[in-house]
Amino acid sequence: MELYQLEYFLETARQRNFTRAAAKLSLAQTALSEQIRKLESEFGTPLFYRGRRESILTAAGETLRIHAEGLLEQAQAAKAAVQELVGLRGGRLSIGSIPSASACLLPRAIASFRKRHPLVELALYEGTSETVAQWVENGRVEFGLVQLPAPPGKFEEQIILVESFVLLAKRSNPAAKVARLYLGELRSEPFVLYKGRARDTALAACRAAGFEPRIACESSELETIRSLVAAGLGVALLPQLATRQPTPSCVALALCGAPIERHVAILSRLGQSPTPGAAVFRELLLNVQP
Repeated sequence: MELYQLEYFLETARQRNFTRAAAKLSLAQTALSEQIRKLESEFGTPLFYRGRRESILTAAGETLRIHAEGLLEQAQAAKAAVQELVGLRGGRLSIGSIPSASACLLPRAIASFRKRHPLVELALYEGTSETVAQWVENGRVEFGLVQLPAPPGKFEEQIILVESFVLLAKRSNPAAKVARLYLGELRSEPFVLYKGRARDTALAACRAAGFEPRIACESSELETIRSLVAAGLGVALLPQLATRQPTPSCVALALCGAPIERHVAILSRLGQSPTPGAAVFRELLLNVQP
């Protein structure tokens, strides 16, 4: 049973006459009759009582009419939904991101995308790199912004940013007054750690500088990290993006010595072609300057 056969069947039911229905469908009457016979053969029962002037539905034909109308409406709705998605006149785009990237990389891309495609629903989910990778893998988001390395899995990576880590310290902290500051000089300082991949990078950098940091507190909320540093609880080793927003009574300090860097990448499922909306948004994101 094909959709076009159901269209022929419904038109014949509406016209109650094969000749009139064939004319409406721009078909030869013999072609229309053949398709109706195929349907009747498939269902194993007549669908029309055929008269000289009118052909009316049998009980089986009336049952098919009810379901056929619903099937064709669903097919038309599906076609329209796909066309809207392809033409970016509707649909939904879900993106995952680590907080520092969503705060500093995504706003301009989102604004530009909204201006061009206001009817596409855009959803943003924030989490750690591991959490975002899980969302990408299970399909909750189409792609995500993460700090590399990505967790094990079937992913494609596209690096969009390489940035340095800086030290966030309270202005009254003696470290904030040093002209050339090395990470190793902070071994006596308490550290406030930003959970996620940034935490791993900070710990690795401190150990490479020859000390195990004394951890005063950890948080997954960037605003909490800033507030704790401002309260004098400790210093924080953060990616530059995380310090773009000024923190009252705090200063972001560049560190001397071996660079401490991270790579931020777009993470997507291996071998999966992006939807039109995702392709447009990724292109906008690649052109955003942090």
